[in-house]
Amino acid sequence: MQIKDVIQHLEAMAPSTYAEDFDNVGLLVGDPNTKVTGILVTLDTLESIIDEAIEKQCNMIVSFHPIVFKGIKKFNGSNYVERVVMKAIKNDIAIFAIHTALDNALHGVNDMMCEQLGLLNRKILIPQSENIKKLITFAPIAEAESLRTKLFEAGAGTIGNYDNCSFSSEGVGTFKASEKANPSIGEIGKTHHEKETQIQVTYPKHNESKILKTLFDNHSYEEVAYEIITLENKNQNIGMGMIGELPEEMEEQDFLTYLKKTFKTGCVRHSALLNKPIKKVAVLGGSGSFAIKNAQRAGADTFITADLKYHQFYEAEGKLILADIGHYESEQYTKNLIVSYLRKKISNFAIILSDINTNPIQYF
Repeated sequence: MQIKDVIQHLEAMAPSTYAEDFDNVGLLVGDPNTKVTGILVTLDTLESIIDEAIEKQCNMIVSFHPIVFKGIKKFNGSNYVERVVMKAIKNDIAIFAIHTALDNALHGVNDMMCEQLGLLNRKILIPQSENIKKLITFAPIAEAESLRTKLFEAGAGTIGNYDNCSFSSEGVGTFKASEKANPSIGEIGKTHHEKETQIQVTYPKHNESKILKTLFDNHSYEEVAYEIITLENKNQNIGMGMIGELPEEMEEQDFLTYLKKTFKTGCVRHSALLNKPIKKVAVLGGSGSFAIKNAQRAGADTFITADLKYHQFYEAEGKLILADIGHYESEQYTKNLIVSYLRKKISNFAIILSDINTNPIQYF
């Protein structure tokens, strides 16, 4: 198996097209055609992680956070980012980062946080927009059903918990083939009228190349007429954060104790207690202050995230409890999720969970 084959599995888990615009996901270091000897999964890629990969004979590192986030103009080892990249290249170790692609995945970072807390009835807190596309195409009536079925098989026509969704209407299409054409129906130089079915299907944007290949491979026309529209509809299965419910409501102090124990954090920074039980819980791994209002609107009793600043705690406004459990702590189970997924997909070489705690923050 080559690195590019592993990347295909990772893309199926968390398509890079759903990563945030500011992010830097994908293969950051290495040749995608290199044969894989082993994969080391980590939250961060540090020099110690490169050493661990060498020791355990892994020539690919799958990291949650990207080691290269902004452009690097020099490689002289003056900082830890440059040293990591240089050491990886010297030792032929590839580095792949998944970051906000997995943040936005339905079964990603935030779902893992919900799993640790035992939350029920989970749903995306901030559904992503503009990642649902609509394909409109036209086919001879006799071929429409077969083409529609092929598009369904390629992943088109899925809406929430429903699949094989489409809309069709019949009409008459016209075209005139030039001398350079090779029409499957009609005659060169004559306007042809064909009874056609218009087919409309939606699909997630990461499937676009597959959908279009299926369309072209299964359409009889030399020139296929089609339109692609980006919809503003929100995708309820893709987006930042999650919200769910505890099996049983808990008193605030009991919940904070449970939170601290579950995420093994040295400190839970929180806003003022409200003297009401906790039932509905919103989570967002990593820096999630931008989602405070979303958690309020969703009716959360508490919002669990990280990296909250002093004045941001005021934004609780007596409506919910803001709980900062630490950046590393909120994402720590992510590497377990990646390892579990890859082990189910790949069995012919080692997939190893890093032993190193990369949390740069210590508690006294």
